[in-house]
Amino acid sequence: MTNSNDTAVLSRRAFLVSATAAAGGIALGFGPSEAHAQAGAAPAYAPYTTSTPEITSWIVIQPDDTVIIRVARSEMGQGALTALPMLVAEELECDWAKVKAEYAPPQENYKRKAAWRGKAQQGAPASHEQTVHHWGAMSTGGSRGLRDSHQYLREAGAMARVMLVEAAAKDWNVPTSECSATNGVITHAPSGRKTTYGKIAAAAADIPPPTKVTLKDPKTWRLCGKPVRQINAPLKVNGSLTYAIDVRLPDMLYATIAQCPVFGGKVKSVDEAKVKAMPGVRQVLRLDDSSVAVVADSFWQAKKALDALPIVWDEGANAKVTSQSIAEFQRAGFAATNAGVTNQNGDALAVIEAAPKKVEAEYATPFLDHANMEPMNCTAKFADGKVEVWVASQNGEAALAAAAEAGGVKPDNVIVHKMHLGGGLGRRGSYNDPIRYAVLVAKRTAGRPVKLVYTREEDMSHGFYRPASRVVMRGGIDEKGNATGLHVRIAGQSINAFHFPDRIKDNLDPAQANGFHKEDFGYAFPNLRVEVAMRNTHVPVGVWRSVNSSQNSFYKESFIDEMAHAAGKDPFEFRRALLVNAPKHKRVLEIVAEKANWGKPLPPGQFRGIAIENAYGSYQAVVAEVSVSERGVLKVHRIVNAIDCGHAVNTNVIEQQMQGSVVMAMSAMLYGENRIDKGRVIDTNFDKYQLMRIDEMPVVENHIVPSFDFWGGIGEAGVPPIAPAICNAIFAATGNRIRSLPLKHHKLAKV
Repeated sequence: MTNSNDTAVLSRRAFLVSATAAAGGIALGFGPSEAHAQAGAAPAYAPYTTSTPEITSWIVIQPDDTVIIRVARSEMGQGALTALPMLVAEELECDWAKVKAEYAPPQENYKRKAAWRGKAQQGAPASHEQTVHHWGAMSTGGSRGLRDSHQYLREAGAMARVMLVEAAAKDWNVPTSECSATNGVITHAPSGRKTTYGKIAAAAADIPPPTKVTLKDPKTWRLCGKPVRQINAPLKVNGSLTYAIDVRLPDMLYATIAQCPVFGGKVKSVDEAKVKAMPGVRQVLRLDDSSVAVVADSFWQAKKALDALPIVWDEGANAKVTSQSIAEFQRAGFAATNAGVTNQNGDALAVIEAAPKKVEAEYATPFLDHANMEPMNCTAKFADGKVEVWVASQNGEAALAAAAEAGGVKPDNVIVHKMHLGGGLGRRGSYNDPIRYAVLVAKRTAGRPVKLVYTREEDMSHGFYRPASRVVMRGGIDEKGNATGLHVRIAGQSINAFHFPDRIKDNLDPAQANGFHKEDFGYAFPNLRVEVAMRNTHVPVGVWRSVNSSQNSFYKESFIDEMAHAAGKDPFEFRRALLVNAPKHKRVLEIVAEKANWGKPLPPGQFRGIAIENAYGSYQAVVAEVSVSERGVLKVHRIVNAIDCGHAVNTNVIEQQMQGSVVMAMSAMLYGENRIDKGRVIDTNFDKYQLMRIDEMPVVENHIVPSFDFWGGIGEAGVPPIAPAICNAIFAATGNRIRSLPLKHHKLAKV
């Protein structure tokens, strides 16, 4: 609750903080900016450490044995601030209880990469680039945090351990081979002499990093592979964790924004005089040809003024577009002659046409918003030709570039303070509209910092939505009930065409067929043809947790169930028979069937559905147990997951991610849609864009079954198979086949 000056009176966070209060070396750290301290963040997140020499760019160890591990990725609840340091700490052999974490600053990474390019030209070892000299990529998405960085993070830890041991051996004047390190302590075996990392760290920082190190066999891990509590969990519990929207700076102004409600429309006129005399209002700004911002002394004052501001929009030709017209446009893609083929073997069209039994169905899914708890926001300051921003971003380097471009300055003159994300899910990736707008406003506030916050309605009206799409599938079955062919045609909007048009070749975006490619499909259909008809609209689209896999898994696994039913076969057995060349798919399918007691009786009125998926490098199988009342009320009783992500670094985080995936997938399945009418989104707050409630949450039972031979992802992987497993269970319960989402539009009573 706030007063008109945006000063906290008694918020939930303030209550928690009050209640909780009542009741020189090498460091590894994730540090907040100055704004963190002003907002009252706990000291566990110290500022970026520069006073202590580094061993590698990732590790600083302080004289008191505190180990600070730097993290290049962003934390949005997925556990990056814990799992990534665990990889370093495992090889470093430090005391986990003394580990802290800090964000690696994007501006420093920019400078270090530039310096590295100079060193590389002088013959510096390429293997040292991301392990010693800078922090590599800072993009967080696509479940790539561990998958893309595990090698150099582990090497950074191993290198530092070698350097520490060598420094101790030199100090003792003994052979390095006689020394070893465990739990932050170095021991000389023959004499029993010991020292700690903190005591020897400064000397170790002067030793050249080794060019090669031997990494542990993951099966011998002592820290990784265990359920470790997230580093920032206590701060979340006591309410002191600082998110971007919590930033408070001296002399700060507030702003909020209105963009043309029809995508592609423009500002026609603005009557600024109507609101300039309102309390607290400082400025009314036209930021570009499609947006207007109001700057005031508080957010509420800015919002009230913007609500009262007379803006006339030129909505343009897109003002006639509706969800229905988009559906017809996409459906026309089923007959388009320019569709591209992304996966093919045999002659699916001819085989299906000649099959004794044919199955055909059309499926569809709507636009979906990310609906992050924290609305889009950014705090910016522009002074003396320099830009400073405080922002929740999934891509620190993209944030740096966006701030530099909006400010008209070089990246060297930008400071990005990476903040914790109150939800990301793709929306806070490379879509840097709040950074751009905040900097544009800050350029006109005479050096005063300004916090730009989207209202919930503005946030949901101007997102980058999961594309609406639809698919038609045809399958052939022979006299023995065996699948002979599958033909898939997807018609939908391309994310790459919207953001990266240079990736589109021959009118084809293969990403639209994720889940149907040879490397992830799994099913050994003797005849297969997968096609994509790109049907782009004026609605801005972007990556949404699990991206196209979230839709394609629903299509694929629901239709496989349809084929199993038409063949008169058990859905589990039908799938298993098609997975003869996909041992990892088959393994998780068999495990989940065993754990869920597939084939054994359930309580009266309950039914099972099953689905599998290979997404973002991981293999998952799901069994859903549901009941549907005589009135058509759905109850999901239990979700059983089996997940093989190759190497399981933090099983606690994996559990949390799988549970969160169920929440997100079920919310989308039950209620999620952003409808388009008159060219604009009409589901713009949680009264219409409903999320599932706590009493709808099923029991989630996870079985983590790592195979230790690859590195898979978790954040995205858990979403895709949830909806088809539940919908297949609904069919088992009612005979109703669900072919479009959300379920709120369906009557689920038995047929």
